[in-house]
Amino acid sequence: MSEKPLNKILYVEDDADIQTVAQIALEVVGGFELIKCSSGSEALAAIRAGAIPDLLLLDVMMPNMDGPTTLAELRKLSVTEDTPVIFMTAKVQSIELDYYKSLGAVGVIAKPFDPMELSGQVLSLWSKES
Repeated sequence: MSEKPLNKILYVEDDADIQTVAQIALEVVGGFELIKCSSGSEALAAIRAGAIPDLLLLDVMMPNMDGPTTLAELRKLSVTEDTPVIFMTAKVQSIELDYYKSLGAVGVIAKPFDPMELSGQVLSLWSKES
């Protein structure tokens, strides 16, 4: 993916405070365009409404539709069937990391994250996807 520039990120996070911090980190520090969603169903609606992200950045633990379920539903849509995905979670033991990778994740960013490092972590994982 490193040949294609990373511009637009679909970011799904149910916690409003974490969402705000990540938004500032990704938009202001990283210069990315963010499509911000608070749930998996909101993410699906955004894609169906015409959003075309370069990257999916998904929280793992969310009510109703968790990150892996959201990813499975996004994979059913032609626009996001091959879009790279990064999970964000506090659950980062090796068995969990293996599970996320088995779902096709290019990487996992541990929570809590450093807002000043977040955009760099995203770019690093994006460039490894090439």
